[in-house]
Amino acid sequence: MEEITVSEQRERSSYIIYLYNALSENLLRAGGNGELLFSGERTCLRIQLPSGAERLRLRIADKIGEVIGVGYKYEFLRDTLRVCLSKREKKLLCAALIAADYDGDKGYIRRKIGRKDQYAIDGIYAFRMGALREKWEKIVSYVPEAFTSADLKKFCEFMVGESKNKIYLKGNTVFGENFVPLRRSRLTGEEDAETEILLSDAGFVYCLGDVEDSLGDFLQKYYAERAIFS
Repeated sequence: MEEITVSEQRERSSYIIYLYNALSENLLRAGGNGELLFSGERTCLRIQLPSGAERLRLRIADKIGEVIGVGYKYEFLRDTLRVCLSKREKKLLCAALIAADYDGDKGYIRRKIGRKDQYAIDGIYAFRMGALREKWEKIVSYVPEAFTSADLKKFCEFMVGESKNKIYLKGNTVFGENFVPLRRSRLTGEEDAETEILLSDAGFVYCLGDVEDSLGDFLQKYYAERAIFS
């Protein structure tokens, strides 16, 4: 067996818990396991996996990339954007901005993460993501303080119009094209369908069954004819 340790500051324990939940099923299926450790100022995920399980190693690195590309970027945008939006709308804007550059960000992050047996996520972000933070700073500088709800709607309409991605909505759960539940909104503080839909860069939303009123209003406002109700 091989061992990999992923750690983070105690105040960001939710990121390590996200990794644990995202990786547990794959680890168990492969004959490995994961253990959460809360000690002092850091939270750790200790992973044991079969020797030579390279696909699992790639998935671990992939999920660490999600933590930085979604979680850390959300924190950065939330704290630096100055816009004329409600708290909810600002969260939606952050999600849309994350989705707009996600593939490029994730590719950069993945290259910087490398192949290791120990990952300190906060250290990776602090010391290896300087160029990425500069890119995020430029994005923030492009968003004017006078950015309004109407601007958010136009931006989301543009994003939706450019995307061919299909997702599925059942109740408050969002599924990808392979019907695997999407959970990345957890990295923004709490799981919610609206944020998840925008993070997925959805071009079409297929609603399976009834949709609650507030979520229906969201779809009507930002997805219009791209939301398909069954």
